[in-house]
Amino acid sequence: MHMQTVRLALVGFGNVGRALVRLLERKRALLASQYGLEWVVTGIATGRHGMAVDPQGLDVQEALRLAESGQSIDALCRGPRPASMLDFIRACPADVLFENSPVNHHTGQPAIDHLRTALECGMHAVTANKGPVVHGHALLTETAARSGRKFMFESTVMDGAPIFSLFRQPLPASELMGFMGILNSCTNLMLEMMEQGRELDDVIRYAQSIGIAETDPSADVDGWDAAIKVAALITVLMGEPFTPQQVVREGIRGLSAEDIRAALDAGERWKLVCTARRENGQIHAQVAPQRVPSTSPLYSVGGTSSFVQFEMDTLSGLGILESNPGPDTTAYGLLADLLNALGKTNG
Repeated sequence: MHMQTVRLALVGFGNVGRALVRLLERKRALLASQYGLEWVVTGIATGRHGMAVDPQGLDVQEALRLAESGQSIDALCRGPRPASMLDFIRACPADVLFENSPVNHHTGQPAIDHLRTALECGMHAVTANKGPVVHGHALLTETAARSGRKFMFESTVMDGAPIFSLFRQPLPASELMGFMGILNSCTNLMLEMMEQGRELDDVIRYAQSIGIAETDPSADVDGWDAAIKVAALITVLMGEPFTPQQVVREGIRGLSAEDIRAALDAGERWKLVCTARRENGQIHAQVAPQRVPSTSPLYSVGGTSSFVQFEMDTLSGLGILESNPGPDTTAYGLLADLLNALGKTNG
């Protein structure tokens, strides 16, 4: 088998970026034997812990050690340190850029610029960042086509579950009419804990302590994360540019302990439900808390699990459940995108 060495650059080296490097390390022998693929990381750029470029390949174990102990990775840089993130992308000799910077729900920047620059420099661009999919999908897809490269984003919704790739190949000539589901795993866990009698402020603190909620929990609690995922699915799968601002959005702040108890007493549960539907040529989308009965497929989606059910003109109800994901499942979506971008699969 002919061996190919692919050079990788990473923008963002938080939980997901580090999980990706560990997964690549774990799969090194399999990638070589099954796909004829060897890999080397030629650059890592972080928001707070420096940047490093080495055309020969960085010591990723040392990069992991430095990042996880809160130290700068600048010392690993061979040559002058890039002055900015865009300078880093231009200076890094790489075939693929993984963009995993923090999401901007409102504009998708600066991730859009990172990805566009990588594509213009001849790299495939892979991201777990929802912002550029919603706010830059047309631009980045066109830039990729012009450059003869791929813009891939499987991990942006439901982590490693094959949502976008499902519609690329296995469901030809099928028209998506709408979908419904639970797309924010953090609030799903919060609601489950509130069913046990805990207050919202308490469960927010718990979610922050285990790393699934940010210091500012509004993206989850106020429904922005769910709304941007709805917008991403509509934009890509229903072919209609859509922003989270167009999604009718209500979070879970308004739910009281009495509301939670009343639902349980009636044999129902509160869920933060995402819906989208095409009616008379218009797409209507909503994120809102709803009481769901035990007959609903959403009823038993527990913990940090996610679920989406698609309604097509050919299949009335196709559902995908992802159980309790984490950084490792997001990293798998990135790895799958890498193999697809390089033409190593049939996708």
